Amino acid sequence: MLFYEPLFLFLFAPAVYLLYWLFGAGRIERLFILLLASLLFYGWSEPVFIFIVFASLALDLIVAREIDRLPIGSAMSKFWLALGVASNLLILVYYKYAGFLATNLDAVLQFFSLPGFSLWKIALPIGVSFIVFEKITYLVDIYRGVSKPTNDFRLYMLYVFFFPKLLAGPIIKYHDIAHQLEECRHAGFDDVILGFSRFMLGVIKKILIADTMAQGADIIFAHDPKVLQFGDAWIGVIFFTLEIYFDFSAYSDMAIGLARMLGFRLLENFNMPYIAINLTDFWRRWHMSLTSWIREYLYFPLGGNKGAQARTYFNLWVCFLASGIWHGAAWPFVIWGAYNGLFLILDRLFLINWLSNLPDWVSNFLTMIIVMIGWSIFRSASVDQSNHLLLAMVSPFGGAGLSVHIPIDYFIMMGFAIFICFLQRLSLTLKDFDWEIMSNRFPMAINCFLSVFFVAALAKGFADPFKPFIYFRF
Repeated sequence: MLFYEPLFLFLFAPAVYLLYWLFGAGRIERLFILLLASLLFYGWSEPVFIFIVFASLALDLIVAREIDRLPIGSAMSKFWLALGVASNLLILVYYKYAGFLATNLDAVLQFFSLPGFSLWKIALPIGVSFIVFEKITYLVDIYRGVSKPTNDFRLYMLYVFFFPKLLAGPIIKYHDIAHQLEECRHAGFDDVILGFSRFMLGVIKKILIADTMAQGADIIFAHDPKVLQFGDAWIGVIFFTLEIYFDFSAYSDMAIGLARMLGFRLLENFNMPYIAINLTDFWRRWHMSLTSWIREYLYFPLGGNKGAQARTYFNLWVCFLASGIWHGAAWPFVIWGAYNGLFLILDRLFLINWLSNLPDWVSNFLTMIIVMIGWSIFRSASVDQSNHLLLAMVSPFGGAGLSVHIPIDYFIMMGFAIFICFLQRLSLTLKDFDWEIMSNRFPMAINCFLSVFFVAALAKGFADPFKPFIYFRF
């Protein structure tokens, strides 16, 4: 169920908010309505996998209770934590990586002329990576003494299944939302207005910009990469660079807006990442909830930067290799993670200092070249396609094929999307300028502007086939 589908816009969401405002005067009633809506929302898309999550939730609650009654850091508390984390990772490995591992094992066996290995097709449940990561935070937070296990299983179920952020984040750490879950406060009028404005912004970004960029990227990436020309290769990567930003940030906008309309404040997930002046800066701005999760639950346990410098670099590289693997069970994702890890190490060695000596516009441009090369790997369906695409991107006089035909309106929308990113960079040069202050100063004009484009986006959405959010695959 997509946020901008007619089923959600005209049936599910109105029904939920009507029940919320008519019967949600008390905390218990609000909790029941939100939990019921969230279970229905996920069960609609995953009617089988939801029962596996139920069983996993029950195990989490048992493990959490055992960890809490034991001394922090004791051998038995570590055992229970390991059991809880392993059981959650097992779900992720089975559904997301079993097929990938089986395919590669089969290739190795055949290379040595041994009998092959095959595995039945396993469907990837929507949002499984986000669900598993959030469930792990609950157990680790309790083990660390950051939070206490809830005495109300409904709160934990709502934490996991809360429908605005369920399918593609932001990844919410339990200690960041525990108080809001316990309070389950009623939304106010300002929450509804601000939340719906944010939701409209997300729909506009998704349908008008991201989906158009996706169509352009699909044309290029469906072309034979062996005969792809230099200009077409870069155009395809630019299309995807804009698509993934506006698509994923659109989902975050919708999730934050919908949650706000229900009285919840979710943390931001993006902070104008394409204005970054080095790759470290980029990862502070891009998918911030994932970066924060990796830092707190993987980088620090590995030792962070407390050991030797070489160990710090190794920890950093491993974390971003894991980030690549988290994004998908395919070699391009693994290479993309290793690529980002390498440049983050180079940042620490010399790259940040070198870029800091350049004008911000120049360092921003060079950073985006690094990012776009990474996106070319990320978007490729195979290592072979990635290799040919990268070759075309560095061969201005190569490519034997004809230029790919792309409709002119795709380029117009590309220019508009680039202009938005340009305005974000330009805003940093304006003294005392702040986007939030501007939106608060001219709310009527901005909401009228959003409303017009919101209607246009819905019209386009009804006319064109629905395109799922990119991160639904992860």
